[in-house]
Amino acid sequence: MDPGSSRIQDDHHVKVMMAGSTLRKVKSRSWKKQRHFRLLEDGLTVWYKSRWAGRGHSTFSISEVEAVREGHQSEVLLSIAEEFPAELCFTLVFRGRQGNLDLVAESAEEAQAWVLGVRKLIHKTQTMDEKERLDQWVWDWFQKADKNKDGKMTFKEVRTLLKMMNVDMNEDHALHLFTMADKSESGSLEIEQFVQFYKMLTQRDEVWKVFQDYSADGEKLLLDELENFLRIEQQEGEQSSEHAPELIARYEPSDTAKKKDAMSFDGFQMYLCSQEGSVFKPELRELHQDMGQPLSHYFISSSHNTYLLEDQLRGHSSLEAYIQALKRGCRCVEVDCWDGSDGEPIVYHGHTLTSKILFKDVVSTLKEYAFKASNFPVILSIENHCGVEQQTVMAQHLTQILGDTLLNTLLDGSIPQLLPSPQELKGKILLKAKKIGGLEECVDESLADEVSDDEDVANGETESSENPPADCVSQKKPKSKLSRALSDLVVYCKSVHFHGFKESRSHGKCYEMSSFSESKAKKLAKEAGTEFVQYNMKQLSRIYPSGLRTDSSNYNPQEMWNVGCQIVALNFQTAGLEMDLNDGLFGQNGCCGYILKPDFMRDASTKFSPDKPEERPDYRPLRLSIQVISGQQLPKVNQKEGSIVDPLVRVEIYGVQQDQAKEETSHINNNGFNPVWNETLNFVVHAPELALVRFVVEDYDKASRNDFMGQFTLPFTCIQTGYRHIHLLSKDGTAIPPSSLFVNVSISEHTRVASLTA
Repeated sequence: MDPGSSRIQDDHHVKVMMAGSTLRKVKSRSWKKQRHFRLLEDGLTVWYKSRWAGRGHSTFSISEVEAVREGHQSEVLLSIAEEFPAELCFTLVFRGRQGNLDLVAESAEEAQAWVLGVRKLIHKTQTMDEKERLDQWVWDWFQKADKNKDGKMTFKEVRTLLKMMNVDMNEDHALHLFTMADKSESGSLEIEQFVQFYKMLTQRDEVWKVFQDYSADGEKLLLDELENFLRIEQQEGEQSSEHAPELIARYEPSDTAKKKDAMSFDGFQMYLCSQEGSVFKPELRELHQDMGQPLSHYFISSSHNTYLLEDQLRGHSSLEAYIQALKRGCRCVEVDCWDGSDGEPIVYHGHTLTSKILFKDVVSTLKEYAFKASNFPVILSIENHCGVEQQTVMAQHLTQILGDTLLNTLLDGSIPQLLPSPQELKGKILLKAKKIGGLEECVDESLADEVSDDEDVANGETESSENPPADCVSQKKPKSKLSRALSDLVVYCKSVHFHGFKESRSHGKCYEMSSFSESKAKKLAKEAGTEFVQYNMKQLSRIYPSGLRTDSSNYNPQEMWNVGCQIVALNFQTAGLEMDLNDGLFGQNGCCGYILKPDFMRDASTKFSPDKPEERPDYRPLRLSIQVISGQQLPKVNQKEGSIVDPLVRVEIYGVQQDQAKEETSHINNNGFNPVWNETLNFVVHAPELALVRFVVEDYDKASRNDFMGQFTLPFTCIQTGYRHIHLLSKDGTAIPPSSLFVNVSISEHTRVASLTA
């Protein structure tokens, strides 16, 4: 039953991988070691070891590989370019924060076989259906547990394997199922038998119960029964009659059932576990919003100190950090530019021990990766500490490397009253920096502004000293002049000091934008919420983390989105709640990095205040009810032998102040495999258009803090009601199949009467 074995192993490139190759693993110019690499028979695991080492070997799964880059596309391979030509080199890029693997083949043919073979295998893992995915998961565990590699498992080995898989169960029941699966009565199970055993073990009673409620004969759902289920439980209304036959065609594995226009229990379970059965409305994952409105009408996925892979005092500056951020749909990246010793501007976190990279390399990386995840515009936010000379060098690099991609003139030659739209700016890179004069006049160079990117000087919080080492706190940055060449490249994103909302109302231009530290933005949001919302209709705001966050921690972006701030810059390299919210908000609309703000944040006559959502004319609070039914194959957090988790589920709402709420279930002892809660959590949401809902699973610990196990965050407006699965993500936002939660969601009008009787 090898799930990876269908057809893909017959592919020429995959065959080369299975035969094995000697490749050089490269970590630096001086560390290049030969390793023997081979694709295992499952078609999804790569095994490798040193040719002369003892028995030690390593493996990784193709499902962990995100992409393959050919040639010298990593800093490591670039450093050995003179020794090894590009056609021998390639890089395997892993998901999350796992380091990449830089490799050099012995021939160009062999390099190509691995590059194309891995790409085909990645495609296969991405297009598996839920059943194949689950089979693959079971297969992977079987491989891990089969210590003597004889392809069989005794009951004792199975018991150990179940512990590894987070299953703690009744031993008599397990032995009974084991004996049923052991058809040959050999006292051990082969992989196919183990899969049967596993299926009996994981019979989903809670799904079976739902199926039984709608099936007259308890065996299948006829077309009208499935329609009833979709109409009543999934709240699909009119669409149900159209949707039911589509679901049978898509998910029913039995041809016999298909011919009868019916759905078996297996088909029903496959539908519920699919993307269509997930809690996120599939159609809202696609690009569906109006992209023709002014830039200021969108939330824009934005990164702070994009060049850092770690913290801000000693972190590693890297081009890889730009690649990762851009691939996550980030549309505003930041560069801190300083004078380099040889006339070439460098990028790093000034006055600290972070390593340095060349400005021109950052621009080249931007050119290559800016539009891979999204073709909507990228804003390059320049934190400028260079003298005029090297600013001019920066301007040359920007012009020469980016060419037509760089937007350096007005779109139609006329001065805009409103910013252009993401649609009009598709495929363009915009520079955000200081500018001499405005778009209206071309000022004589002698009137050059003194340039400092310290937007919050007046507040005593300078952006250039965002994260200074302690001994630098009192130093003021000397002002320097601005290069005309660099200034001329700034069109729609001119950095200016913020002089208050009143000043902006009377004199503010749509192309002028200010940066605010998180504390300044919080203060303004608290004192003048409605004014901030109005200001953000016409002009862009960029928010950045406080100078005290030397560990690259993040602030909660929700407070800034609540007042319509567009460029809420976060440290993309730091996993946790704040990045979960960012990924949650930007997971809709094709992950294109632009989300249209709610209409009450785009209407010039708005009086919306995040403190008083009930005062807006179309105020319509909603009641959200989530029945947390069960969990499936939850990830292990503690790899200690024999430890089993005690999971609980918490649902958190992030939005306007009144909507901030958390409710959690009780914990289930010793069951990370198929815990059943059947507990209902209720919320009232006053500004649903701004709310995000986060599902968190934790391992309960009465002695210390609970351990994080998985989460999933999505906009309230993207929730599908009914019986749904929530496919959990790891701490760094990557999928951890087949871990999921099974819930029943309902959303209804919240009336005052209901609230009095609740």
